[in-house]
Amino acid sequence: MISGRILAVLAGSLVSLQNIFNSKVNERAGSWATTALVLGMGFLASLVIGLLFEGAELSVLEKMQPWYWFSGLIGVGVVICLVQGIRLLGPTYASSVVLSAQLGFALLWVSLGWFGLEQVPFTFKQVVGVLVLVGSIIVFKFGGKYEAQESSKQPA
Repeated sequence: MISGRILAVLAGSLVSLQNIFNSKVNERAGSWATTALVLGMGFLASLVIGLLFEGAELSVLEKMQPWYWFSGLIGVGVVICLVQGIRLLGPTYASSVVLSAQLGFALLWVSLGWFGLEQVPFTFKQVVGVLVLVGSIIVFKFGGKYEAQESSKQPA
């Protein structure tokens, strides 16, 4: 359980770092070049590391549902949307919105048992958790503007 949490935190920090790097590449290369670079380098790194650790077992893809092969295409959408979202919203706000959407859709899909997931009953506590996250993003994004406006109106 603890190692799962540590890996999840590590993944979150790596995604955040990748988003920053992707947005910097996008400033110079454009969205499609950034996506090709990111996914191409990811493919090469995964292939080399996979061959080192798994050898011939890397190519064994038995009993896999055919639609799972489209995961790479979904990755293209993820990179393009993230790069553009960060460009339009900034890294922190875009990442917060992505996290909320990810949690909300994961809750939906697991509650419906879609995509081969074991169906988990939808509870009120889960909805409250998602709403608290969304509320915190609203406070984060818009909460400081009121304080900044009020302090600028007060005489020095």
